[in-house]
Order: sequence, then structure tokens, then C-alpha cells
Amino acid sequence: MPDFDMLVLGSGPGGQKAAIAAAKLGRRVAVVDRPDMVGGVSLHTGTIPSKTLREAVLYLTGLTQRDLYGQSYRLKENITVADLTARTEHVVGREIDVIRSQLSRNHVALFAGTGRFVDAHTIALREITGQERLISAEHIVIATGTRPARPDSVEFDGRTILDSDNVLTIERVPQSMVIVGAGVIGMEYASMFAALGSKVTVVEKRAGMLDMCDVEVIESLKYHLRDLAVTFRFGETVAAVERHARGALTVLESGKKIPADAVMYSAGRQGLTDELDLDKAGLAADRRGRIEVDEHYRTPVPHIYAVGDVIGFPALAATAMEQGRAAAYHACGEPVGQMHHLQPIGIYTIPEISFVGRTEDQLTEDSVPFEVGIARYRELARGQIIGDAHGMLKLLVSPEDRTLLGVHCFGTGATELIHIGQSVMGCGGTVDYLVDAVFNYPTLAESYKVAALDATNRLRQLDRIGD
Repeated sequence: MPDFDMLVLGSGPGGQKAAIAAAKLGRRVAVVDRPDMVGGVSLHTGTIPSKTLREAVLYLTGLTQRDLYGQSYRLKENITVADLTARTEHVVGREIDVIRSQLSRNHVALFAGTGRFVDAHTIALREITGQERLISAEHIVIATGTRPARPDSVEFDGRTILDSDNVLTIERVPQSMVIVGAGVIGMEYASMFAALGSKVTVVEKRAGMLDMCDVEVIESLKYHLRDLAVTFRFGETVAAVERHARGALTVLESGKKIPADAVMYSAGRQGLTDELDLDKAGLAADRRGRIEVDEHYRTPVPHIYAVGDVIGFPALAATAMEQGRAAAYHACGEPVGQMHHLQPIGIYTIPEISFVGRTEDQLTEDSVPFEVGIARYRELARGQIIGDAHGMLKLLVSPEDRTLLGVHCFGTGATELIHIGQSVMGCGGTVDYLVDAVFNYPTLAESYKVAALDATNRLRQLDRIGD
């Protein structure tokens, strides 16, 4: 008889939810993770610390209040790294306590150490003392997460040349910074350091950034970041990064040279699978360390599952949680529905971006007709109250059946607001529901009614011409 019904490698969002879901179904469950990584990458170097850092930046710089109190307004003049990390350490500490409590009260055993496969049902646990012990399980869930990908040609030192993990441990706020990569993580940190007053240069080999987002939203973001003195170098590739006594010099293939106090690489993520000895379980990972799974998150070895960032796209904490639960239910023979295809995306730039459904470009490419309804925060009393005159909500509406095809939000509270549109879309609602609904006043949620009225007025004009 195996030691446990389910053994989970990794205690991040996917691993936690898999373990707790199985425990609530009466199974004997254990989780293996390093003692300093309870909560996983998400809690220690990813989602939670970066989003907490963002809140600290917004609060201490007073950035969002400057439309009300003037461009010179700041809550604190000389913001230090200690000012920023104090809030992060507090939140991370509290979250670790919450996770430990959840695992404990659900009787999930937590083993401190790292695990590797001995065979398809057995894990060798290396404890912090260096000793190894064998643990067997009927089902195993791999939820080890990822680490920042590091180009071999770059010499990272954690102080001048950084990745997205050790940027959280810098000694001081740099006066200037080069960020290589204009993906989600790169743009989130670019906006944070720009808000702190760093002169930021973003280098991206592609022609643009965040191409999964609405074009109008991205143009608005670029405008705001340029207003914070961010320089964009699109279509450029880094040839070399030279470390000097007074900073770093980034050399581009085009011949441009960019001096800066620090350089941060945001070059994607690499799955944490290289020390798992996957071959001993009959498994393999691709060159990015990712594991292939089916619709139930089963690997090619049916009793071994994988969830979270280690399986690749969409690599979000929110989806990892649902994947963990789904994997646990399937392993335990519990009925489980498929995850809904409407998954909201949240990007914590300054201002933040969130969307669900398709963009204008995608609809045009698919030859799907649509009409647009827009609400701008400056039209809303709540927008004036909070001092956000630049935010916007966009609805993409089908002229044929009046359903919502996409919702795109830019500005304060975007990642919260998007769930209203997600719910309407998920339930098959139409724009008319938003027109007839009563929203609290004054709120940002009222933007849905304003955008819905804008869309229906446009649809009415189409109908008149058609008649």
C-alpha cells in the first residue's frame, strides 16, 4: 500500500489547490517543497511580491493623485528599497501563514525538501539535512513552477544585471534602467520603475508589445509610459551587456549603446523540471522544461498529473488553481467540468490592463462583424473622484445577436471590473442586460452601462440605415 493517495511536488497555487481538493475528498495527501518556498514561486518571487510592490509604488509616489493635487505631489520624497520591501515582506509573511494553516487544517502533510522520481510511484525526498527518504503515492501531481529564463551569453550578478526574480532584492532604486523584453513581466516592471522616477529604456526585438491586447489600449499604455520618460526601442536585439564599475552598457545589434545603472532581462520562463529525474517515471520535458498534458492534466503516465506554469500557456496563478482542482478531482474519480474558455487576463502595468474575449483585430481577421461601445473614466463621477481621467472600458458587441464578443479595460480597477463582463459573456447575456441593469453610483462599474448605451446607439444607427 502506498504511503499516500496523492503526492504533490510544489506548493504554489496549482499544488495547493490540488492537495486541498484531494484532502477534502478524504484522500491521504502530502506536499513536498523547499522550506523557504512554501507558497511557491507565485508567493515568493512572482505574482504576490510584484503586485504588492506595485501597490507600494502607487501609494508612496502618489502617482494616481497627481491629476488632483498637481504633478509635484508625492507622499514620500526619497523612496528607498526598504520602503518598498516592507509592505511586500508583510504580505508574503501573512500569506505563508494562511497557506500553512490551510494545509494543516485539511490534514495535508507538508515535507520540507526537494523531490525527484525514483520510479513512477516513488519520490526520493531530500530533506534540508541532506538525508533522503522514499515516499510512495498512488497519484503524483507535478506543480513545480518555473524560473526566469537566462540567456547563456549574459553574466547575471543579481545587482547590476538582473532577472525578474532578483529585481525584487536590489539594493537601491536605480536612476536608469534597461529592460530587455516587452512582455507582461517586462512591462509591469518598466511601469513600476518609471513611476519611481527611474529613466527606463525598453528593448524589444518584436515590432510592438503585448500583442494579445487591444491596440487602442496598448497605444494608451505607451502614451502614459512615455509621459513617465520611458523610451521604447522596438525591432532591436541586444548584442551584448557589459558590466562596468558605474553600471552597465547595453549594446544593440544596430550599434546603439545604452548606459544604465541596471539591466533587467525578461526573456520568458523555464520549467523547474531539470532536477526531477523525469525519465525514471517515463516522462520527458521540452526544451523550455514544460510537460505535456491532456485535457485532464494527465501526463503520458496516466497516474501522474502536471499543473500550473510547468505545463505552459496560460501560466497564470488563477488558471493554475483551477487546473490543480481539476487534476485532483479527476485523479479521485470525482466528476469535474471543463474549465470555461472565457479566461480573463490581467496585466498589472500602471495603469493596469484586463480583458476577456477577442480583440478587434482578431474579430476582423475572423470576418466577424462587431460594433464598439466605449466608456471613459472622465465621463464617470467615480473617475473624477479618484482622479483617473484616462481610464476606459470598451465593449465589442455582435450586431447580429447583441452578445458581447470581447471586453477590454484600461485604468484603475481594470482587473476587478473585467469580471462583470466575463460573467455576462459566460452566461450568454447581451448588451441589453447592461443597458437595463442598475449599477451603484458613483462607481467605475457604471462604465458598463455607459459603454453599453454607446454600443446600442451605434447599433440603432445601423438599423435605421438598414430600414
